[in-house]
Amino acid sequence: MSIERVAIIGLGLLGGSIGLAARERAPGLTITGYDRDPAVREAARARGLAHEVCDTAAAAVSDADLVILCVPVGAMEAAAQGFATDLPAQAIVSDVGSSKQSVAQALARALPDNAIIPAHPVAGTERSGPMAGFAELFTNRWCILTPPENAAPADIEAVSAFWTRLGARVEIMDAAHHDLVLAVTSHIPHLIAYTIVGTASDLEDVTRSEVIKYSAGGFRDFTRIAASDPVMWRDVFLNNRSAVLEMLGRFSEDLTAMQRAIREGDGERLHDLFSRTRAIRRAVIEEGQDDDRPDFGRSDHVADPSAE
Repeated sequence: MSIERVAIIGLGLLGGSIGLAARERAPGLTITGYDRDPAVREAARARGLAHEVCDTAAAAVSDADLVILCVPVGAMEAAAQGFATDLPAQAIVSDVGSSKQSVAQALARALPDNAIIPAHPVAGTERSGPMAGFAELFTNRWCILTPPENAAPADIEAVSAFWTRLGARVEIMDAAHHDLVLAVTSHIPHLIAYTIVGTASDLEDVTRSEVIKYSAGGFRDFTRIAASDPVMWRDVFLNNRSAVLEMLGRFSEDLTAMQRAIREGDGERLHDLFSRTRAIRRAVIEEGQDDDRPDFGRSDHVADPSAE
């Protein structure tokens, strides 16, 4: 299938970045967009996130070949139902959600007659909203497609080609396996970050000003992750609860083992773990998924593309 018109539903960080990347890297495409927030629509028009920012989802999707839902995973079904009667029969529907099994089920219920190719670009920052997007967000980042078993190869190839044009590297994966992998690589790290920052804030013998003033690199980076969109991450945890709870159980066991090693003065065990994790960090850099420059190559003026 040839994709010529793309509709983006939700014009925050990911939706806005898709629009900017498509306009820069795929100039032959026509991009329409919609967001339910009128203020976001105005900001999106001002930034040029799409060729046309529509005032209804129905208008945005009416001629689309590909529709990409960029809303929290808990809102996917309602958003899709909002434009179901205006969606062309041949249109492919995709998304950018971090939980794939729940999204596939929600979209299948809302749009039973359309091809659905769920997707997850593993890219983002802690920022949100229409001003947060940038065209380079997906460059050299993975985009994981989780098509259902009955998906047409031509539809899978069309969505894959779209993301490749935006600069992403595409991987095909089973939805259940995706949810387990992302629970480890993204969801649990975010849960830990939210928890440790909340714990630091609640300590009675450490004032909030001291926590902020004396934040070292580790805690500072936890606060960066913990600043991510609360609505999006609430929905991620609720919609990927099975995989998250499975991995959280494993993490709790490993954490208990580390408590025991510290209590017993088992320096060898600590050193072995730290050596293994250091090797993993080097592998991440070698894979091109992060930067080995000081401070992760970040600048106060450049959005960090390493968060998911």
